[in-house]
Amino acid sequence: MTKKVETMNNNVLQERKDKVFARGQSNAYPVYVKEAKNSEIWDVEGNRFIDFGTGIAVCNTGHSNPKIVEAVKTQIEKFSHTCFTVNPYEVAVELAEKLTKLAPGDSQKKTIFVTTGAEAVENCVKIARAHTGRRGIIAFNGCFHGRTNLTMGLTGKTTPYKVAFGPFPGDIYHLPYPTEFNDTSVKDTLIALKNLFKVDILPQDVAAIIIEPTQGEGGFYQTPIELLKELRRICDEHGIVLIIDEIQTGFARTGKMFNIEYAGIEPDLMTMAKGIAGGYPLSGVIGKAEIMDSPVPGGLGGTYGGSPVGCAAALKVLEIIEEEDLVSRANQIGDLFNKRLNELKSEFPELILDVRNRGAMIALELIKDGDVNKPNVELLKAIMGKATQYGLILLSCGFNSNVIRFLPALTISDEIANEGLDKFQELFRSLAKN
Repeated sequence: MTKKVETMNNNVLQERKDKVFARGQSNAYPVYVKEAKNSEIWDVEGNRFIDFGTGIAVCNTGHSNPKIVEAVKTQIEKFSHTCFTVNPYEVAVELAEKLTKLAPGDSQKKTIFVTTGAEAVENCVKIARAHTGRRGIIAFNGCFHGRTNLTMGLTGKTTPYKVAFGPFPGDIYHLPYPTEFNDTSVKDTLIALKNLFKVDILPQDVAAIIIEPTQGEGGFYQTPIELLKELRRICDEHGIVLIIDEIQTGFARTGKMFNIEYAGIEPDLMTMAKGIAGGYPLSGVIGKAEIMDSPVPGGLGGTYGGSPVGCAAALKVLEIIEEEDLVSRANQIGDLFNKRLNELKSEFPELILDVRNRGAMIALELIKDGDVNKPNVELLKAIMGKATQYGLILLSCGFNSNVIRFLPALTISDEIANEGLDKFQELFRSLAKN
């Protein structure tokens, strides 16, 4: 009897996935990837998509970059794992040497490697507490720092990240985040911090302040340089560790190697992940040596932390960024998207509040009736729902869930970028005019 072979397509795979995956690990699109090259994806049905998300700013150097593929193959042929805290290896040491030189600021730096962004954030908190002997951590409304229990507590947005998952760790405090659209100024934020020190926790009990130089999930708002400089001053005054979360903004994404370079300040600790290794799981913390050395030997680490395969990929990522000048390319891409998306803003001022970018970290914020107080969640959902019909992979974000974020590969060609933007303009117009 001949066994029936079921035709493989997106619907069949989605049905199979729904039967075996918890609904909490949902997927934005029922599009199952068969192949991905640079800025394009092909699904199991042969459909082609222009990827404006790159796995949430992970594949800054493009999907399946042949230089990274070759570096990974070479490493795997040698060995794939020994656990760095048991038998270390040169590829991790070399990567740490390069990153400590690239990190902003003149202080001597040290690093650790772990596996995920949330793990990097948690280790920052551990290091800051070990260094200061203090308990409190201050974060910001709208921030995103991860999905573990501690990092959910730090994250400044409830839905969907915190729903039904509490209680969260104590000694975490949130401040209002200043943007021109939420009636919160830098002055307001600093007054809130002053009040926090008077009402809830003394500055000498605060271990760290953590902030994204450009908010990711919060809506791609750029943290005012004035605030970053003042936080640096306050932290210095009170012996507080300043943590800069560069998980989504690092590795040339914003037109600098690290986003914090725009502010001209030196972090005490800085997280790294996403774009660090071109799609291979790797993350890390880099910071001032005297702070990094605060935990006792064995206090930091993890079975897969500093994977030799991930480190080999990351070394090649750094090489590609330098050789192909992806820092400058990020700014060119940002200018291109800014121009094309502002064409839509001029056409639909009642629907588009703002087009903003820092390098190739680009956002389009949607409203109703030209009113900043009316986030257009419905239009965003409609755009996301139809994106694949136009051959696009898009991402959403925003404190009010009304922002489309664009994170194209920094290796995308102008031709493919413009093709994708043509498709996006067509999609937007089709919905805006209905």
